[in-house]
Formats: sequence, structure tokens, C-alpha cells
Amino acid sequence: MTTGWIGRWKRATFAVVCVSLGLSAAPALAAEPPAEMLPAHVIVLANSDDPDSLRIARHYAEVRGVPAANIFALRMPLTESISWREFLTTLWQPLVAELVRAKWVDAIPMAATDATGRIKFAPYGHRIAALVVCRGVPLKIAHDPALYVETPPFTSRGEFRTNAGAVDAELSLLALPNYPINAFVPNPLFQNENPTRFEAAQVVRVSRLDGPSVADAMALVDRAVAAEKTGLLGRAYIDLSNRDPVGNAWLEAAAKQLTELNFDPAVDHAPATMPLDARFDAPAIYFGWYSGTIDGPFLLPDFRFPPGAIALHIHSYSALTLRSATSGWTGPFVARGVTATVGNVNEPYLAFTHRPQLLLRSLAKGRTLVEAAYFALQSLSWQAVLIGDPLYRPFAVPLETQLSRRRELPAALAGYAVLRRMSELERAGKTVEAIEYGRTAQREMPSLPVAVALAERALAAGETQVAATQLGFVPLLSLPPSDQWALFVQAARLLEKAGRADQALAIWRKILGSNGVGRDLRLTWLPEARATAHAAGDTAQAVVWRSEFDAKSTPSDK
Repeated sequence: MTTGWIGRWKRATFAVVCVSLGLSAAPALAAEPPAEMLPAHVIVLANSDDPDSLRIARHYAEVRGVPAANIFALRMPLTESISWREFLTTLWQPLVAELVRAKWVDAIPMAATDATGRIKFAPYGHRIAALVVCRGVPLKIAHDPALYVETPPFTSRGEFRTNAGAVDAELSLLALPNYPINAFVPNPLFQNENPTRFEAAQVVRVSRLDGPSVADAMALVDRAVAAEKTGLLGRAYIDLSNRDPVGNAWLEAAAKQLTELNFDPAVDHAPATMPLDARFDAPAIYFGWYSGTIDGPFLLPDFRFPPGAIALHIHSYSALTLRSATSGWTGPFVARGVTATVGNVNEPYLAFTHRPQLLLRSLAKGRTLVEAAYFALQSLSWQAVLIGDPLYRPFAVPLETQLSRRRELPAALAGYAVLRRMSELERAGKTVEAIEYGRTAQREMPSLPVAVALAERALAAGETQVAATQLGFVPLLSLPPSDQWALFVQAARLLEKAGRADQALAIWRKILGSNGVGRDLRLTWLPEARATAHAAGDTAQAVVWRSEFDAKSTPSDK
């Protein structure tokens, strides 16, 4: 993934497309608030030859209250990749015709076709808040050399001399039906806080319910609705990796925003992606880059994102397929319970990927997922796809409301709202109040992440007895889910620092006593656990763990 000259392009390029499409003479209409994102204005698209696609469409309509008449089912190929001819004959042409007939798109058909074979239309608007594309609708379109023509200035570089792209990225221009299909079309909604009616009328915002399984696709809306009831709960993680100055700046800006939202993000600056043993409990927000396929803590056994989680991994072919739970990043994220994510079906080049800081900025203002995604994306008719319920609003419930209803929140996640309040108080210079708030909350509803946070602060202040007291209940807990293993380890480390090596040893025994902790993690943690056993005076346990390490390790591990 590269940037080069592309990174210097601005929204001004949209004017070039307007001229090429003959739109420059259109009146600049007064700015209006965007159409309300109501279920009645959502269109759902399914493949009528795929019963599962229809199931997903009906499930979404039922959960979100979308009228049944808003479901459009068309006969399409059952493959993820299709040709331009298949796209035009089975998807584009029949869908445009149906939308015009039903007056979702305002356009006058003409008795002529363009160079690609599309029927020409004279469009003048639409009333679609979002188009939901369901699993079973093809994902991407292969390059067709016969349809390639130069489209200056966009094809002046070899990277853009293609008409391959994402189906959803083409459907974004349903209301602008005779645009050039080669290279890309600048998005008039990009970084546009208040689009004019003219700008908004040119784009149909598209989101996809898709994933490795039908259940994964259907769960996207279920998780969104569940998260909207509680508000977003969990931690935030930025995997900076220092791969590219432009992408790094995006991620650094996102980290700053997350700090201002009181998530106290964990930022990893190491060149590689996050290691398997990194602390990664309840990742409600994850932005990172990049490796060829999913790795790190995401590969922990039975790893699951918390409800409502938003994850974005900057990687060129992250959505090459959505049918795999192990290949790329987008499909594996969905398989592991993410609620909202994005990806690219081919090489997009960095400037034309979703920008995490813009996505977050828009979501934090209370916008829907699909509004935020189009605010964060520079190009249409290109490679990007958005996965998730378009109506999802992760910040619909403010922190104050979460805290007032803390006893109603999921027990495993309620503590993360407490951590946000503590972070908020500390940022305001109220450190004593933050600690007292955390201690009060802990007495009412004990929480492992809050206990660790309080113990860290106590040790920093030299209060070892206080730290030990805060963590006193942790050795009594059962082994938590895999995303909290590293947090459990952190509790053991803090207990040992507080002079409670025996309690730390009890935690290590639970972790290493689990068959689910695989070889790589065991080899990482065994030396530390062995040292704790020595500190606790349990020489026999230390010998057992040394023997296990020797048996499992290669010479390079020792």
C-alpha cells in the first residue's frame, strides 16, 4: 500500500468529475441537514437465488423495522467475484430500473446506452438513506480490458488503469448512473460536514451484512442493536506500527481523539503487529496496520470482540474474500464478533482507504456508521467495502447515562465505563477524585480491569498494601475469557510487586493449568511464572515449569 502523489489530492478533484459528467452547470443548492437515517428510508438488497441471502435480508428488516416492501431480491451469480457483464445485467440494470420504478431514485430513462452498456438516465436525486447489501450479493468485479478507456486525470498513473472494484463501491453511484467506470470517482461526501442537496443526491450510502457464515452476517445487526442499548463498552487500542508517515498521522490523530473521549487508548509503537501476549481485553475500538492476514491477540482461542466493537485494519487486500475466518482481516474480524469494520477487495492505495480518525470523529458526534464511513472515504467506484448495520450509532448512549445505569450493564463490561470516568477526572487534574470514584465503584461492583487500574495507581504512589488489597479477590477468580488472560497476568505481576508472590503464583497456576493456553503463550509466560514460584518459595512448582519449558522449547527459544 503506497501513498505518493495521491496523498496530496484534495476534494477539489470532485470538480473534475462534475465537468466530465456534465454536472458543472447544476445549481449549487442550499445546504440542508442530511436525510434522517430512518428504517423506512433503508433499502435492502438480496440474491433471490440464495435462500440464506433472503434470510439475512428479512432478519435485518425485522430487527430494524424496515418495511418488507423495501427488500429488493434479484437473481445474481452466487460467486463473490463477477465480471462487468454479469454485474450490469444481473445487478446494476435491474436494480436501477426497480429503484426508478418505485421512485427511490428520481431519474428519467433515455432510449440509449453508454459505452459500458448501461441504459442512460437523467438523474435528479434519490430518497435512500442507506442501501444494505446482504451476503450472497457478489462482492467484487473483475477488470474487463474491453471496457477500459483512459479517464484523465485519474488514469494518468498505471495503478489506476483498471475497472476492477468493489460491488458496493459501484452501487454507491446508483443515482449517478453514467459515471466513468475506470479508476475511481471522488466522493463528494468526503470530509464534508454539511453536504449540499446536490452533493448528497449523487451518492447512495452502502453497507454490507456479510461474513464467513450466515450466522456471522445476521449477528452484525443483533450486536449493533445490543450495543445501542448499553453504549460502547470496552478499551481502545491503536497498533501504530510506524509503517508510513501518512497512515501514522491518521492513527496518532485517532489516539488523540480516543484520549479526549476518555478511553485512555493503549498505543503499540512496535514495528510488528501486536504480539499474542499483549493486553487486549474488551477491544471496543481497534485501529491498526498491517500484516497480510489476521494475527496477534485475535488468534487467542475463542477470542471475541465485545458487542458494538469497531475495528479497522489498514491492509490492501483485507476484504479479498469475506468467506474466510482466517484469511485477510475483514472476514476474520466478523467471525470474531466485530460489529463494524471496513476492508478493501483489491489494492486501494493508502489515500483511498477509510481514514480511522475521520470515521471516529463522525461516529463520536452521534452519526450513524454509514454516514461516518462515507465521511471518511475519499473515493467511490473503487475498492472499499463497509461491513455492518448502516444505522448503528455506537455513541448513542453517553458515558453519563452508562454510569447511571451501571448495574444494568453486562457485568464483564461495566467496569470499563468506570475506567472512562476515572480517565475523565484525571484529565481534569482530579487524580484523588478519580481514585476515590474507582474505589467506590469497586466496592459496589468488583471488576478485574478496575482492580488492575487502581493497583497500578497505588503502586505508583508507593502504597503496596493498598495495591495488594485492591487485587486480593483476583486469585479467587476462575480463568477469564482469553481476551483477559494478559490482564490476569498483569494482576499477577502487580501482586508480586506488592509483596504477594503467593497470590501471584495462584494466578499463574490457573493460567498455565489451562489446556487452552497454547505453546507460544506458554513459552512466553513460563519463565516469568517460574520466577514467581521461586519468589513464593515453591521450588517444586518452579522445577515443573522449568522442565516444561525445556521440553517445549527449541534452542532458539532458550
